[in-house]
Amino acid sequence: MKPLSPIRIAASASLYALILFQLSATPARAFAGVVIPDGAAQEPAGFGPLDPTPPTGLTPDQIIQKFAARESEFAKARENYTFRQTVKVDTLAEDTNRVDGEYQQVTDITFNQAGKREEHVVFAPQNTLERVMMSPADFQDIEHRLPFILTTEDLPQYDITYLGRQHVDELDTYVFSAGPKVIVKNHRYFQGKVWVDQRDFQIVLVNGKSVPDDKRKGHEDLSPPYTTYYEQVDGKYWFPTYTKAEGNLHFAGGDGYLAQDVHLRTVVKYSDYKQFHATSRIIYNGQDITNNKAPEDKNNKAPNDQDKDKNKQPPSTPPQ
Repeated sequence: MKPLSPIRIAASASLYALILFQLSATPARAFAGVVIPDGAAQEPAGFGPLDPTPPTGLTPDQIIQKFAARESEFAKARENYTFRQTVKVDTLAEDTNRVDGEYQQVTDITFNQAGKREEHVVFAPQNTLERVMMSPADFQDIEHRLPFILTTEDLPQYDITYLGRQHVDELDTYVFSAGPKVIVKNHRYFQGKVWVDQRDFQIVLVNGKSVPDDKRKGHEDLSPPYTTYYEQVDGKYWFPTYTKAEGNLHFAGGDGYLAQDVHLRTVVKYSDYKQFHATSRIIYNGQDITNNKAPEDKNNKAPNDQDKDKNKQPPSTPPQ
């Protein structure tokens, strides 16, 4: 999130249009969502005490490898689902805590007839943000990091530490801390806590932030901490369904704008997950018979066979 100078505020709508990117959710198991306060003295409602004793039956490293493999499987599966993504970004006035600027966008993630993934913006009212502007990093975070997935391929990039076991609403979870081993230039990472369901070995909750922030004067690009909740879809995978990010961003000033603190709140919802099924056609002797049985080639039939077929009923299922 970048600050706007007084001059840039007047042109924010047109500037925003230039950087606007099109953005790339009946649960069986789920738990009620509560935002986790960073550094809270006690766990919020719905969260049992954290038990730091080692897990039984599996080592922490075995659990990490197991849930990362499941996340890799899920990452591929999610690419075959359509869903709706709803984004709302608000700035709140310091004195009243009321919304004084807002950006909204609703996007449907679908597939075309060729099976290629497409994104369609279905709702995008006028952007009224005046103190900050959305940056390309913000859109990339919304698409790739807020719905965090930690796959086997991602593991070498992260230091992951076992923290313990915790009961969260109706779920028994393993809790891990995760953060980048090395920050590579022009790359962003997740840093925070990850809750993994003990039965399904999939991520069901994350709490942290995207790092690093750009704190260079005149180039500041900051983001608040966030919490993402997941729900089980199709009785198999846990899909990200709700993200809330909120915090006070401190901009030090420079390059034509004054120092300021901006209270920012972002809510992202992923809904209406549906598995995409590709369509196919059956071509027989140059004819499309997708909805019909194959025409018979009578020239290759013996006369007796043609007579027998008059009293023959088609099988209920095709022969194997």
